[in-house]
Amino acid sequence: MNVIEAIQQRRSIKHFDPEHVMSDDVKQQILNLAALSPTAFNLQHWRLVQIEDVALRQTIKELAWGQSQVTDASMLLVLCADVKAWKKNPERYWVNAPKESQERILPAIQAYYEGDEQTQRDEAMRSCGMVAQTLMLTVKSLGYDTCPMVGFDFKAVGEQINLPEDHVVSMMLAIGKGVQSAKPRSGPLPLKEVLITNRF
Repeated sequence: MNVIEAIQQRRSIKHFDPEHVMSDDVKQQILNLAALSPTAFNLQHWRLVQIEDVALRQTIKELAWGQSQVTDASMLLVLCADVKAWKKNPERYWVNAPKESQERILPAIQAYYEGDEQTQRDEAMRSCGMVAQTLMLTVKSLGYDTCPMVGFDFKAVGEQINLPEDHVVSMMLAIGKGVQSAKPRSGPLPLKEVLITNRF
């Protein structure tokens, strides 16, 4: 499936085959491609917590209002972001760059983020959004389905996964073999309503 088909066919699927087992090779392929997602300053803020423990999945299901995709999906990822990634040895993100690029970028990272908590969080969340879309399109292209989720108790899920204090939970993503088609699209807004040329 090419990327255009994946975009057109991707839907949020709520019901997955609980008996389907996704191979470790396929899971690894999905995660390797996700790791190519873009991030500001190449900081790679996202942290993907793969929930494999059956009991933990059940607990998270209870924290997600009983939504069955939490336990039935072949993979469950909690997409988190390290909001302080910018100051954790940032030179490692640019280790393979030319020296002149390092000398320019590394001070810029500090200048951009330091003292600006809102920007730190916003950038981390944007990074999670980009990795989520990469995951969803990758998964669809491989013949699987996804359900991005925000319907859960973020604080409680964070506690269950031992979320570090300088991280935030962005969303969850259920991945697997869908067993029910999504309902017909309710209809996107017309492009003329969402596309603004130059100024509002």
